[in-house]
Amino acid sequence: MEMRGDQKFVYERVERIPTEWKVKELLEIANINKEYQDPIKEYPEKKFFYLDIDSVENGSGKIRGAKSTIGKEAPSRARRIIHYNDVIMSMVRPYLKAFAIIPREFDNQICSTGFAVISCDEKKVLPHYLLYALFTKSVMEQCNKMMVGGQYPALNQSQVLKIRILCPPLPEQKKIAEVLGTADKAIEKVNEAIEKTQRLKKGLMRRLLTEGIGHTEFKETEIGRIPKEWDAVKLGDIALDLMGGGTPSTSNESYWDGNIPWMTSAHINGREVITGQRYITQEGLKNSATNLIPKGNLLIASRVGIGKVAVNKIDIAISQDLTGVVINKERAIPDFLYWNFANNERKLKTLAQGSTIKGILREDLSKLKLPLPNIPEQKKIMGVLGAVDERLELLRKRKERLEKIKRGLMEDLLTGRKRVRMS
Repeated sequence: MEMRGDQKFVYERVERIPTEWKVKELLEIANINKEYQDPIKEYPEKKFFYLDIDSVENGSGKIRGAKSTIGKEAPSRARRIIHYNDVIMSMVRPYLKAFAIIPREFDNQICSTGFAVISCDEKKVLPHYLLYALFTKSVMEQCNKMMVGGQYPALNQSQVLKIRILCPPLPEQKKIAEVLGTADKAIEKVNEAIEKTQRLKKGLMRRLLTEGIGHTEFKETEIGRIPKEWDAVKLGDIALDLMGGGTPSTSNESYWDGNIPWMTSAHINGREVITGQRYITQEGLKNSATNLIPKGNLLIASRVGIGKVAVNKIDIAISQDLTGVVINKERAIPDFLYWNFANNERKLKTLAQGSTIKGILREDLSKLKLPLPNIPEQKKIMGVLGAVDERLELLRKRKERLEKIKRGLMEDLLTGRKRVRMS
């Protein structure tokens, strides 16, 4: 026995756990619910909910997309019957963390045969505690070791029952689940705020970029109805240059690890580009098809990732996947044009040509028509949409912080490293 602080710990099956805790295989505390039905044959006209693997958000324990169907239209994998408080666990590696507890509204419904349906013996383990325990590093390691198969490794139900988890006494299980549940509720509230803000942003983009601010008179154009004071312009009319890109030879070491930022379309992940994906030398710049796009202009994915757009806040060299659009700042503000393209992603995609690798020709991109207000109104629209974007960024960072806190709590509480206070 080993003393740690005021807690007593023992070594049991390699785990270092509090003395009151036990290591249990699932078969000792739960069973696999093997109830099965074929809705196509047995209930062709019956309506029911069906949970597929993609109905469960990987890693969160949340059911996001239950499908409503009737028996005769049910997918071939819709076979396993589920009940209230069952724990469903994906057995296929790409979705290894697609676990959830069945809420009351899905009692006696159906899930995919890709899930193991676990019914807890609630005198030994509580469903919500088990759900959190399944997400632990120890369980993931066990699953990965047991999985068999080539392209899509998977577990079988017998292997699921061999999974070992740490089981504290039931009152402590309940308290741990409550603490982690509180963290989940906080994360879910932020998720709801993010979704609400995203809907607001989408609506504002659609309205502001077609109706503007305070306009009462409109005109019909080939790109649709726009305010009378606005112009419908070609991108080439407000651009000083459209520049292609390239990649310096990766076999020539003297072209790489310099001080010139360089990027592909994969590096676009938001409204702004503020760093390089990689860095090249002056020699690499001179001896390749890449071009250096001056900061404060527009980067458009014109080959891989078509539809992605960003404003480069630094001078940056680009790959052949991108087109750099050098904007005439007297006519248009790059950040305003970003919002225009973000609101018309499908329009960009319709310009793509080719069979194997599709791309947009610079000539076609130059002819793309856009609605354009005057500079003062562009700034006002940018201000509104930018404020919403900043709100979204703050919410996403808050969610990241909460998720980090929850991961720390899980690591501590589900291993017994820290104990919950029992009142």
